[in-house]
Amino acid sequence: MKLDDVKKIAKDRGILGKNMKKAEIIRAIQRDEGNCDCYNTNTSDTCGQFSCLWRDDCR
Repeated sequence: MKLDDVKKIAKDRGILGKNMKKAEIIRAIQRDEGNCDCYNTNTSDTCGQFSCLWRDDCR
């Protein structure tokens, strides 16, 4: 997912993503969703969030 798309999702959720990197914004969105903020933390194979919006882009 492109950064602009991520920023739009964050904005729609009321998350201020200014001056944040893509991964930081995604983790903030994950926390807001009540999920583990594991995006790109090398735990995608063990996080258990198989329906995560970010799964295809995660490591």
